[in-house]
Order: sequence, then C-alpha cells, then structure tokens
Amino acid sequence: MGTVADDARFDVLVIGAGPGGEGAAMRATKGGARVAIVDRLRQVGGRCAHSTTIPSKSLRHSVGALLDMRRSPLLGGLLEGVQFGFPQLLKNAESVIQRQVSMRREFYQRNHVVLVHGHARFTEPDAVEVELDGGRRRIFRADKFVLAPGSRPYHPEDVDFEHACIKDSDTILTLTQTPDVLTIYGAGVVGCEYACIFRNLGAKVNLINSRSQLLSFLDDEIVDALAYHLRDQGVLIRHNEEYSRVEADADGVTVHLKSGKKIRSDILLWAQGRTGNTDDLGLRALGLEADGRGLLEVDEFYRTRAPNVYAVGDVVGYPSLASASYDQGRFAAEHIVEGACNVRLVRNIPTGIYTSPEISSLGRTERELTAEGVPYEVGHAQFRSLARAQITGQTVGVLKILFHRETLEILGIHCFGDQASEIIHIGQAIMSNSGEGNTIRYFTNTTFNYPTMAEAYRVAALNGLNRLY
Repeated sequence: MGTVADDARFDVLVIGAGPGGEGAAMRATKGGARVAIVDRLRQVGGRCAHSTTIPSKSLRHSVGALLDMRRSPLLGGLLEGVQFGFPQLLKNAESVIQRQVSMRREFYQRNHVVLVHGHARFTEPDAVEVELDGGRRRIFRADKFVLAPGSRPYHPEDVDFEHACIKDSDTILTLTQTPDVLTIYGAGVVGCEYACIFRNLGAKVNLINSRSQLLSFLDDEIVDALAYHLRDQGVLIRHNEEYSRVEADADGVTVHLKSGKKIRSDILLWAQGRTGNTDDLGLRALGLEADGRGLLEVDEFYRTRAPNVYAVGDVVGYPSLASASYDQGRFAAEHIVEGACNVRLVRNIPTGIYTSPEISSLGRTERELTAEGVPYEVGHAQFRSLARAQITGQTVGVLKILFHRETLEILGIHCFGDQASEIIHIGQAIMSNSGEGNTIRYFTNTTFNYPTMAEAYRVAALNGLNRLY
C-alpha cells in the first residue's frame, strides 16, 4: 500500500524500544516533549528482553536452581531419573519476558508516549518512513531523533546461519533439545556464559578462543579462576585458534581450524561479536555513515554529526551494557529538552558476567596499575572462610580489593563467586566518593550484618591492611 498521509509530528522520535530507547523516551516525555517511539519488534523491550540479557540470565538461573536441588542431600533424591532439557528450562525465561514486556508497555501508556511497531527509515533529515504490518507505510516527522536500534550477532559471510545446526546467540534459544556436543566459537562474555549453561545441562562443550586468554579485560587472577572452573566443570578450552571454514551436514557441524584441527559437534554456537542495527535506517538521508561494525560516532552528549540526531546504546560502542544504555538514553534526552546535560556516565561502570560462578569487576586491574606505576596493595576474602557462604554451600569465590598503599584509596574491586554482580555495588558506592570518602578503612570501620556475603569487604580490607605492616 502507499504512504499514509503525513499527519504526525513530534518533538522527539526514538527509534528502538530497548533500554537506550526507553531511557530517552521516558526522560523526554517527563521533560514536556511530545514523544513517539518506533520499534521493529511486535513487543517492546528490545533484544535485551527478547533474545539476550533476560533469556540467557533466566536460563542460567533455572539451570543453577536445578543443580542446587540435585546437590541437596534433602531434595536430590526426589529428582533421581528426572530429566530437564533446554526447552523446559527456557519456560521460566518466557514468563519473565512477558512480565517485562507488559510492565514496559504500561510505562509508555502511562506517560503518553506514542508506541509504533514497524521498521523506520529516514527519508529526510526531519522525517522517517515507518513500514507497518501488511506493508502499509506512514511518515512521521520530528524536531529531534534518538537512534537506539540495538545490535545483532555478527555473521561472517562464509558461515551458513540458515543451517539448522548453526546458531548464534539469538537463535540458540530456538533449540528443541539439549545437544550432546556443543562447540562455541568465541570466548567472550556470551561464549563463556553459554559454555557454563550447556555444560551444567550435561552437554560436552568445546570453547574456541581466538585469543590467548579468556576475557582479557578482567583482572588476571579472576581470569585464571574462571578458566580453572570451566575446565573443572569439563569445558574443553582451545586458545589461539581461528577457523578456516565451517562444514555442516545433516548430522552436525565440523569447524576446521587454521591449526589443522577439526572440531565435530551436534551444534555450533557462533558468539564472535555483534553488529549495530544501522544498515537499514536510511542514514544517507542524514549524511551519516556507520563504521564496519555498524557503529556511529557521537560526542559527549551523544549527538551524531547530524545536528538533530542523537545515538545511544550498542550502536555507539563501549560499554554496550543494558544498564549503561538506559542512562545514555536519559542523558541524550536531557540534552534535547534542557539544552544541556550536566551528568555523565560514571567513570567506573561495573561489569557483570553471568558465568558459573558469577564475575563482577570495577575499576582498574593489577595489570593496569602495574603498567601505570601505581603503588598498590591487595586484600583478599576467600568465600570459603565466610559463614554465609558455608551456610549456602556457595564456597567457591573470592573478593579482591586493590588500594593505594599510601592514600588507601580503593582503585579496583574484583569478585568471582555467587552473587558477585550484587556484591560489587557495595564497593561501587564507596569508590564513587571523592577524597577521604573513598578509602579501604571504610570497610574496617563499618559493622556488617553477620552472617552475610557483604562481610567479605571487611575481611578483604583487613587482609590488605595487614600487608602494609
């Protein structure tokens, strides 16, 4: 059908209803702007809710709960002979997704944000054409635009992702059964998380890493702990390997490596990076061009080179986190409605990696501090020494605090173990203080509930201070 008459104009139009788009839409409408948000998915929440963060973390929780029950001396016998496969464990994720979608749709309705489901392309600097269901098209105009289209798994041209045995981090969720053997190509955050999930479901897992170390942006001690526990669980890690070709047939997939090795498995999960969803937005109408990975260049206020267009989230690159994307959207919208923005993303953004056990990190690593010539010291708290960990049985893990030997300023916090992504925020709050408000003595002078995992901070602080004398 043809284009519907142009009768819709907004102060702000947001493309993408994931975390970045939601943050922008909410801040703009609360600032008095008339706002519309366009998303190509039929439900709000973006890939974060439907195919990445929420599904994988829900799946991980279900697998972990199943393992805890099987290990329990009280409950383990009840599950003897009972098998739970990949599809059954995904059902929990489906219920979480629907609750997230319902809640977010209500946010837009309550705040009078016009929600449009369709694919938007720029036709002019102040207009987008939205392709709606059934092929209908409609023009929407706005004074300002915020691009938050998110990203998708990177697909090399020589890998056949149409084959039933080759999956990416989106399509892996369509598996109808747990594979006996799984190969994961790419040992980044997604690859390591899924290696833990499938190994704990009983699959044999090959993890192929093109680099010499897992997650090299983390502290070396944490990386070593992760590698040890992956191997201890039975994951076969192959470092410094690159594929030469991928061969799939009716029975499975063979990954041919440049080293001459051949890795055979039932399913191949390709987890080698992501691409920004900017290739079909009509950027030429704006005079914009994305780089080879679909990323856009922005300034400190998230403005692109087009004066009326902002971009946030995965399409602007680092840190590519749902939590940071939401804040980026808020900050961009504040600049739009207020003409200025006095807030920025905090310097220290925590990483949360949902392997088994979890990892979370904040600030600088030992490697970075050594290279910078900073005189630092280390404090450790082994989880096996904490009463709460002994009670829950989650004794694998460590909290590590790096601090300046002279000023006692906290420089980095690294945690490996159960609830690491929660524990890190205690340290984050202290590190956000300036001057004397950020010292390791805060933890030695504070009374923590007992028994708690938070007590690890006091133990680590005392351990570190003892090294000074």
